[in-house]
Order: sequence, then structure tokens, then C-alpha cells
Amino acid sequence: MDIIVRPTAILMEDQKILLVKQDVTEIRNWALPGGRLEFGETIEHCLIREIKEEAGLDIKVKELLYITDRFYKNTHIVHILFLVEKRGGKLRSCAEFESENEKIKELVMVPVDKMPDYGFPKNMCRLIKSGFPGRGSYQGDFEKFYGKL
Repeated sequence: MDIIVRPTAILMEDQKILLVKQDVTEIRNWALPGGRLEFGETIEHCLIREIKEEAGLDIKVKELLYITDRFYKNTHIVHILFLVEKRGGKLRSCAEFESENEKIKELVMVPVDKMPDYGFPKNMCRLIKSGFPGRGSYQGDFEKFYGKL
């Protein structure tokens, strides 16, 4: 069994959340930006690097929101969700992804209420809209906390 540490980000602007289109699972193509921790890299550095690579944005990690565990296809994924703030850069365009033959296919800023249309559980929307109650804490099983994907 593999173990992956996956820092992810909530970047909010004007009540919209940044989402990344990529192959997530067989039935879901949208995710929060983030990625896999590399050996010798801090969690903060990983998230800053991933957001720059995926979205072209410079960010500041503001606050730890939640830590959860997910077991998927013989892999244990430790999800670490942070609230981040945009500091600079420009959101990448679809044309850039096509020219670089990347896993990322599209970036969108989506109103929180529309996240279920992109495959996110309604409970995640509720957590965001209510200001992330219990933030900074370990929440156990990913799907029990956020809801089924």
C-alpha cells in the first residue's frame, strides 16, 4: 500500500473557489488545487509549488483547515486542506495547458453553491459557507467528514 501526503488549497475570491480540471477518479474530473508532497519538501513549500505549477499563481498559506484520511485503490492518502491567499501571478489559460500536454485541463473560479455541479459533496459547501467550523483539526475519514464523492 502506498501512502501519499496531499496538501490542497481553498483559494477564495469574491465567494468563488478555484477548481482544477484533471483526471481525479473514474467519475470525477474536478479537484481543489494541490498535489503530492515530495521527499525533502515542506508541506507549505509543496502547496506553494503546486499552485504555481497548476494555476500560475503565487500564494501565501494562511491557515490549516482540516486533515483527513482517504483510502482509495490500495493507497492511503493524507489530505491536508489549507486556506490560501493569492499574492500574485496570473491564472493560466486553457491554451497553455494544451501546448504543454499537462494533466491539468482547465481552471475555473466557481461560486461555492455550484461546487456540487463539479462533483463536490454538499457538506463541503456547507463547511465553506459556515466559515470552516472546527478548522485546524483532524477529522478522520475523508468521506465521513466531507461526504461521498
